[in-house]
Amino acid sequence: MTRFLIEGRHPISGAIEPKGSKNAALPIIAATLLTDEAVTLTRLPDIADVRVMANLLQEMGATVSPITNNRATFRAATLRHSAPDRALSQAIRASFLLAGPLLARTGSATLPRPGGDRIGRRPLDAHILAFQEMGVEVDITSDSYCLTAPKGLKPADIFLVEMSVMATENIVMAAVLTPGTTHIHNAASEPHIQDLCQLLIAMGARIDGVGSNVLTIEGVTSLHGATHEIGPDYLEVGSFIGLAAATGGDLLIRNCRPREHRMTAIAYGRLGIEWEVRGEDIYLPRHPKLEIREDMHGALTKIDDGPWPAFPADLVSIALVVATQAAGTILIHEKMFESRLFWVDKLISMGARIILCDPHRAVVVGRSPLFAQRLSSPDIRAGMALVIAALCAEGQSEIQNVEQIDRGYERLDERLRALGARIERAD
Repeated sequence: MTRFLIEGRHPISGAIEPKGSKNAALPIIAATLLTDEAVTLTRLPDIADVRVMANLLQEMGATVSPITNNRATFRAATLRHSAPDRALSQAIRASFLLAGPLLARTGSATLPRPGGDRIGRRPLDAHILAFQEMGVEVDITSDSYCLTAPKGLKPADIFLVEMSVMATENIVMAAVLTPGTTHIHNAASEPHIQDLCQLLIAMGARIDGVGSNVLTIEGVTSLHGATHEIGPDYLEVGSFIGLAAATGGDLLIRNCRPREHRMTAIAYGRLGIEWEVRGEDIYLPRHPKLEIREDMHGALTKIDDGPWPAFPADLVSIALVVATQAAGTILIHEKMFESRLFWVDKLISMGARIILCDPHRAVVVGRSPLFAQRLSSPDIRAGMALVIAALCAEGQSEIQNVEQIDRGYERLDERLRALGARIERAD
């Protein structure tokens, strides 16, 4: 088991550029199955989840070049089968994104229950119901999903039962090779979905409404190869902003699409965080003391999450740990996942003053001096939040199970050391 040894109370300073978006890279890799030509991806994050996804494609018969300087080429000229490896599939939730491309390419897909972070119930109903509207027959067993389209996929007018990111991605990928017009209503519109759609358009797909909650797809007979740069990971950017503010550091984040952070600026502003937009860069000046800003009429300040363009659920953990370093009281309301806040006991053990009201709400009273502890990372985002907490804490903390953090953040320890953080990786 790998661990981080972190000495706190050292503000970070310098400049950093975010890696490509993990949540864009995974569906984009799946989309390379939609053509028998080569697709080259740049700004591809070299992280554990991406390597698992690449291995899934290789096991099915695709050729994948090694990731070199965040660049790799995928080609699925032939596929041996449409049943991805069970062990690999159960390692990541994104393995279920292979359903749409495999149905479009081969007419069938057999997938085990996907893995991923344990942050609450994450049903696949939206995927299954939408596939059924496209003519897919579904056989669900205790541990797998067998999907077949015996008469081929058919276009449909679909209203998703929830604004699901992965369901939107799956149906878009299935529809681009389905003859006729498919409409997806109540579609998710996160930046990584827009990124996927831009790749598909570069491959010859016809998609209207990108960035909105209604997508219209005109099916084409085939797609061709392309070269595509994956967009910056806005969740990594939000994490770095939180890290710099909580430790009292200053940070320039280069090439990070500030337009994708307008709601994050509003939510973080409630914690007293301000930054400057410099073209495509964000500059965060030193914040000697964070202070929570009260709502109108002195009401208790709240940060809550929701589907895009609301505050991202994956940044709730970051906001919560930053709140421990801001003077005042704030309510953190996690609406989307009922188990995401269950890690706050680790912060409480470090000295944070937090009341966990229920699975979705926590009241944070700051500013709390934090003290070093031995901790274990429960998932990607909570793991990053613990890194931030350790960098704020007095003494040396040990964070175990950093393999979880490695799933979403490339070479985090090396990049933070370049900013002045005292962090080492140990086995």
